[in-house]
Amino acid sequence: MEEIQLHSFTFPLLIIISLFFFLSITKWFNKLLPSTNKKNLPPSPRKLPIIGNLHQLGPLPHQDFHFLARKHGPVMLLHFGSGPVVVVSSAETAREIMKTHDLTFVNRPHYSVQKKLFYDGKDVSFAPYGEFWRQLKSILVVHLLSNKMVQSFRSVRKDETALFVEKIREYSSSLEKNVVNLSEMFSELTNDGICRSAFGRKYGDSENGGKSMSLLAEFLELLGIISIGDIFPWLGWISRVNGLDKRVRRVAKELDDFLEGLIRERMEKPEGGKNGGNFIDIVLEIFNDKASGFSVDRDSIKALILDVYAGGTDTTATVLEWAMAELLRHPRVMENLQKEVREIVKGKNDITDEDLEKMHYMKAVIKETLRLHPPSPLLVPRVADKDVKIKGYDVSKGTIVMVNAWAIGRDPQSWDEPEKFEPERFLKNSKNENVDFKGLDFELIPFGAGRRGCPGISFAVATIEFVLANIVHKFNWELPDGLHGKDLDVSEKAGVTIHKANPLLAVANRTKCLWYR
Repeated sequence: MEEIQLHSFTFPLLIIISLFFFLSITKWFNKLLPSTNKKNLPPSPRKLPIIGNLHQLGPLPHQDFHFLARKHGPVMLLHFGSGPVVVVSSAETAREIMKTHDLTFVNRPHYSVQKKLFYDGKDVSFAPYGEFWRQLKSILVVHLLSNKMVQSFRSVRKDETALFVEKIREYSSSLEKNVVNLSEMFSELTNDGICRSAFGRKYGDSENGGKSMSLLAEFLELLGIISIGDIFPWLGWISRVNGLDKRVRRVAKELDDFLEGLIRERMEKPEGGKNGGNFIDIVLEIFNDKASGFSVDRDSIKALILDVYAGGTDTTATVLEWAMAELLRHPRVMENLQKEVREIVKGKNDITDEDLEKMHYMKAVIKETLRLHPPSPLLVPRVADKDVKIKGYDVSKGTIVMVNAWAIGRDPQSWDEPEKFEPERFLKNSKNENVDFKGLDFELIPFGAGRRGCPGISFAVATIEFVLANIVHKFNWELPDGLHGKDLDVSEKAGVTIHKANPLLAVANRTKCLWYR
């Protein structure tokens, strides 16, 4: 019996050893022969079986990619589970992806969480490129986020900023410790503003409103999660076991109920959603107009509204948070900005759009903030629709491409002293004076570029400029507890957008201007 068992194991073992030896010899022999099919793949760090390069990533992958790219170059091949991923870390390569070969990389990879939340990918961010996507993009660009619409929401920006300033004034007048949590307040401000613009009301003032805000916050949190089944298809069951699938379905259902309630409310009004002052009214008018030429359905309307909300809240709050953090770290820059704003406003109570146009230093501060702190440091991934060459390297069909905007903003090939916060680099007669963030200059692409570039840039920047100008005009700022700029922690917290790891706390001192008399 023992002899039979020995032979039963020995024979398969000999087969395996022979096969391994044969494959090794074949692989060695093939290396000696010239091959017309051999691909010129991008440089790649050493990977492990099964998991690929996942072990080299921490909670802030944009930073890990940046440090890996220093060794392996601006076009780098990684493997996450079953699929290849190319990470791009230079302006020149980003231009090839998002301009030269934009049509090749115009589609998104499949991410199950995001697809479920956006009605099976019926939104602008994740819908496949084609006629349906073009219609959605047209609605956003022409009807919802045009310059005309940005101007029409000026009263919302003005009202919400006035309330924001008043809250700060109350803190600064308090006999207790007058420390302002700017991170929290910026989030409240942008949420209230975008809810008024998108939904026609804000939700922070009541118990039911608080539930709605919690739901929207959970929606934003889920947007930053990638299911393990998207990386290892054979492990898709884990999302069912750990509760992620159930959570996504619950949030998607609650969001749908929330949006359906808003739509029904607007439809039941006498005007049926026409001539409204918010995004839902505008999209409903398009939906009901059979002559509009748009073939969007009800789910598309809801997905578009979620697009606007997701793109207009956390992104704007993040930029404001980092801008104020850098100003508090660099008192010289803060002083220069306050001098410009106060000279232009000259004691007036209100800051006008004409005033903002003259604030060149403030625009430079915002550009420099976006260079060092793009709100989404890794742009939404793209996928190659066919085999293509990028910088001489072969990129196969189906490869996911990730553009590291964070690394591009810190590339010494594009920027002098890239780690230094210096708004002057964007002023007149400087090397980068003509560089902008609208998607034409690939050295600075915090909002992406090409067909998939963010359509809401003007909407976000209008809020950022107006809020920043007001708070540096009306208050003098300092760090609490006698801290100096160099003491301010600027470490990052992981998420769909990158906030400071710790809340930004500051002390506001009122200035002698007309606004509070």
